Amino acid sequence: MPTLQSLWTLPYRSLRKVVEWLPCFRFDRETRDTQTPATIEAWLSQYALGRNRGPYWPVHPSSMVVGWRNILIGVETSPGLMPGCYIQGLGVIQIGDYTQIASNVGIISANHDPCDNRKHIPERVEIGAYCWIGMGAIILPGVRLGDFTVVGANSVVTKGFPEGHCVIAGNPAKKIRDLAPDACQRHTSTHEYHGFIHRDRFPAFRAKHLNL
Repeated sequence: MPTLQSLWTLPYRSLRKVVEWLPCFRFDRETRDTQTPATIEAWLSQYALGRNRGPYWPVHPSSMVVGWRNILIGVETSPGLMPGCYIQGLGVIQIGDYTQIASNVGIISANHDPCDNRKHIPERVEIGAYCWIGMGAIILPGVRLGDFTVVGANSVVTKGFPEGHCVIAGNPAKKIRDLAPDACQRHTSTHEYHGFIHRDRFPAFRAKHLNL
């Protein structure tokens, strides 16, 4: 005998099968097998229900994104997709293609003025392509990480490692291992999206909506 929950979800699943084929929701189908799927449910949560409204990429309801117009994300990169993240774009944040960010990560682009905590001092944060930011890591203002930088869980990154191809960890984070550039794989997905926006349409979106 069907349960009340199954009776409720059946019409939704049927409706979803129809809606996902609308051209405006093609991102749901085309990112489904990627590392950062952009789903209809995430879009509805942000743009219909107003949870984390603004960012052009999927954000978990428990994460917070501030200053999304100052944040430039690459293909298949969604800071805050995982739970408990704080992404603070008071300064510029730029993240490269195919960089993955775990839960409870903080990326901070501005500190309080030590002499007047009503003011912020913004600094640019740059994270390269194909990086991995481990759970609970914090990246502080002014940090630049090159391609293929792995940040260990619970690390506090206070300085840059612009050369990339390394593993860093600790508080403050230090290099603990180099990665051989020849062993690092620059993969691509069949369909490339900046969050909900296809790569082909992203330059126009960026010019209209972002501050960088």
